Amino acid sequence: MVRGTIEALQSFRNTGFASILPKVSFFQTHKIDTLDMEELYIGARNCKTTKTNRFHFEVEIINTVVDMKLIEYWDLFSETSTQLLEYMSALSPCDSFAQFDKSKSLKLGNLYKYDFDDSDMINLEGQLEIFYHFCIKDERFTHLKGIPDLSRLMVSIGKHRSYPLVYKLLKLALILLVATASVERCFSKMKLLKTDLRKKIGDDLMNDALLCNVEIEAHAKVENEKVMEWFQKMSA
Repeated sequence: MVRGTIEALQSFRNTGFASILPKVSFFQTHKIDTLDMEELYIGARNCKTTKTNRFHFEVEIINTVVDMKLIEYWDLFSETSTQLLEYMSALSPCDSFAQFDKSKSLKLGNLYKYDFDDSDMINLEGQLEIFYHFCIKDERFTHLKGIPDLSRLMVSIGKHRSYPLVYKLLKLALILLVATASVERCFSKMKLLKTDLRKKIGDDLMNDALLCNVEIEAHAKVENEKVMEWFQKMSA
C-alpha cells in the first residue's frame, strides 16, 4: 500500500495536470474565461511574468503540493520502515498464511541481535518451517485476523512452548509498532517543549515534562487534591 501510494503520487505528478485540466468546471459555472495555458501568467497587480500559466499552475502549485505529500510519506515510511513492515507481514496468518515468507521472517530475527544469537537463528529457521506446515493443516489457524490472534491462539493451545523462537519473534513484531509510535510521540512532544527559550532545560525536568505531555490520559486521572497532599507531606 505504501509503495503503491508513492508510485501513484509520482505518476500523478508527471501526468496529473494534463488529466485534470479538462475536468475543471468552475470556469463555465461562474462564467469565467478559460485561461490559455500557453499565455504568460499574470501575477499580483496585473503584472505579466516570464512564465506561462501552465508552468505556474502545474509546477508551482500542483507539483509543489504533491512534492510535500511525497516528502511526508518518505519521512514516515523510509526504506528501512517499509522493509520492517514487509518482514512483519511475512508472519501474518491472514488467508491461511498466504503471505508467509520464511526468508523475510529470518531477516526480521537478524535485526534483534540481543534476542537471537547464531544458534537461535539456525533453530528459528527449522521452527518456522515446521510451524508453517503445522498451521496450514490445523483448522484452528484458518480464520485468524492478524498476528495478535495468532499469538493468543498459540498460548491458548500451548504451542508457544513448542515453538518458543517463533513466539518470541511474534512478540517482538507486536512490540515494534508500539515502541516506534512511543518514540515518535516523545520526539514530537520534545519539539514543543524544548524551544529556543528552554534550550537549557535539565534532563530531570525534561523527563517530568515529557511524561505529563505524552501520557495525557493517565495524567488526567490524577486528582489535584492528591498532588497537593503529596507536596504538603514533602514540606512537613
